[in-house]
Amino acid sequence: DAEHPALHAGGDVVIGGIFPLHYSASVPPQTYTNKPELLTCSGFDHRAFRWMMTMVFAVMEINNNSSLLPGVKLGYRIVDGCDHIPTSLQALLSLVSHSKSGMSEEDAQMEEHILKTVNVSYFATCTCLNDKHEYPSFLRTVPSDLFQIGGLVQMVTFMGWFWVGTIGTTDDYSLYGIQAFSHQLRQQSGCVEFQLIIPKSPTAAEIKELADKLQSSTARVVVVFAREGQLLDFFLELIYRNVTGIQWIASEAWVTASLLTTPRFHALLGGTLGFSFPGVEIPGLKEFLINVRPSPEPGMEFVNMFWEDIFGCVLKFTGIHENTKPICTGSEDLRYTHSSYIDVSQVRISYSVYKAVYAIAHALHSLLKCESPVSDMDLTCKKHEPFTSKQICKIYTLNKRFLSGEIFLCFCKGSTECQSCPEYYWPDKDKVKCLPGIEEFLSFSEAMGIVLVILSLLGVILAFTLTIIFHHFRSTAIVKANNSEISFLLLLSLKLCFLCSLLFIGQPSLWKCRLRQAAFGISFVLCLSCLLVKTIVVLFAFRARCLAPKLFGPSRQRTLILLTTAPQVCLCTAWLLAAPSFPFKNPTYQALTGKIVVECKEPWPPGFYLVLGLTYLLLAFVRRKLPDTFNEAKLITFNMMIKWDVWISLKPAYVRSTGKLTVAVEVFAILASSFGLLLCIFLPKCFILLLHPERNVKRGMTGKYLR
Repeated sequence: DAEHPALHAGGDVVIGGIFPLHYSASVPPQTYTNKPELLTCSGFDHRAFRWMMTMVFAVMEINNNSSLLPGVKLGYRIVDGCDHIPTSLQALLSLVSHSKSGMSEEDAQMEEHILKTVNVSYFATCTCLNDKHEYPSFLRTVPSDLFQIGGLVQMVTFMGWFWVGTIGTTDDYSLYGIQAFSHQLRQQSGCVEFQLIIPKSPTAAEIKELADKLQSSTARVVVVFAREGQLLDFFLELIYRNVTGIQWIASEAWVTASLLTTPRFHALLGGTLGFSFPGVEIPGLKEFLINVRPSPEPGMEFVNMFWEDIFGCVLKFTGIHENTKPICTGSEDLRYTHSSYIDVSQVRISYSVYKAVYAIAHALHSLLKCESPVSDMDLTCKKHEPFTSKQICKIYTLNKRFLSGEIFLCFCKGSTECQSCPEYYWPDKDKVKCLPGIEEFLSFSEAMGIVLVILSLLGVILAFTLTIIFHHFRSTAIVKANNSEISFLLLLSLKLCFLCSLLFIGQPSLWKCRLRQAAFGISFVLCLSCLLVKTIVVLFAFRARCLAPKLFGPSRQRTLILLTTAPQVCLCTAWLLAAPSFPFKNPTYQALTGKIVVECKEPWPPGFYLVLGLTYLLLAFVRRKLPDTFNEAKLITFNMMIKWDVWISLKPAYVRSTGKLTVAVEVFAILASSFGLLLCIFLPKCFILLLHPERNVKRGMTGKYLR
């Protein structure tokens, strides 16, 4: 039955407000035999009190503005939610019940309907409130967490932190935030080791248990979605245990909270990273806040609480006297205090409160038809002009839409409520809600992906079969002449080339993007190095037959392969360390196709072209001065022509392709060049080994065999 304390002022239109003036609420046990009493709140939050007084300042500023709601006085009634859901609900019900007192039944029903449907939030960023079907008239002057979460994921992945933990509370803000963060982090190949949930009113044992779990974990990066009051006991426990070495990632709810910036938190929270809303300066706000004074008048309880808390004294007229505290005079000077209350150089949430009050005022200005009947007369408003809550929502949204600038992707409720969809989201066909954009990539399940996988596996099987055949005939002339050791190494590198093409198929991930170009570049250059050695052996065989074993024996052949492959390994290693590729959602084609292309982003494009350039150089060197009378030389020349044609034609095809077709072109080029090498070099030899063994002699290899 007790009435909630409230800061209030009368007016023609009264705006209700709920602020978390305290950050802790004691929950007494319920006997269910007596009516529940009001909960006792503790821990006065100076920053939240500044938010409250900013609402008062905005209302007073509007009342003094002759061009906005002329003749209409705005009032306010502000209560404390104690940063506690049950207490906030009681506070909301107290606003509703108070609004109905002294009204006719019809007016009370209208007011109740308005309070039920018109909700303008200055702080609620939860993604759960994006659903316009579930919350049709919920409005806010702060962005959704979708933007913040996307930024946090980009930040931790950019810093290379892919093994993290999360901490939250039992409210929707934490649960939805952590869920969205974990989902997006997994898409970037990150992992969440643990998720700790702080209860609503945690006991000392629960706090210690949470601290134990944090200390026993291996993750040194922790992302926290909560408000500062909910984290206070937990952080104090960590300070008591002297916990250090943790990189904290803060949500916007506590990243700028002055409560956690005192010296005792420096060792624990020093270096915390996070995003906050842009700070602005509200003209006249600081002067207003400094001139606030306590008073014994009804409705000034919150101001009196603040005064006693900031000066550490007791006001005479409150009726509560403590021997340990001095008496307040009420004339103390706020300018000499160090508190977040008077720190208004760059306000953020206070500005959201300020915008919310002004948005409501502009909506009322339109609904009450405030206009000048004659051009040289003052504006007047029709105070008794009837309006509905739906009209308030529509006018508010129109004002918000006008202030937001141009909107490219939006969803609408009705014909007037339009909000921009977050990045990577797309409006549904009815334009009433945002849906996640359809991600496009070359998958294993589609026809093109299946064909490329079959070709890749076919290449591996064919290379493995040729290895068995060459091993079986390793003592014959044709295998010996082709240097069996280099041939087996060449077949192994071809198998790796075929397997590398599988890395280009499927959803791009961090390890795939970093591995696929480097793995193929090294494997393919190894193939060419083996081909180079085989070519040099042929040259020595024709031009220095007697000195060939001495000048270019097996040991020097292996050394040459190592020397020609090493630059490619160094180049790929430097590329991975300096500018590694990473998965990237490309929304370029979203407006045309409605799909988001998931691809690997190359931060340093010259890296790819240097890899190809080294490959081309090796190809050109292999090709030069081969004897035309040697069958092997003709096959190597034909293979070089295939490679040149494939890789030169890759560039225009690659540029013209879009989305998953780009990846398909790359895979096709890899498979074509690998099959060309496999078939040109080894298939003719297998033809002789299996079908014409009589030609497996020295004359057959030099082209002098008499048919």
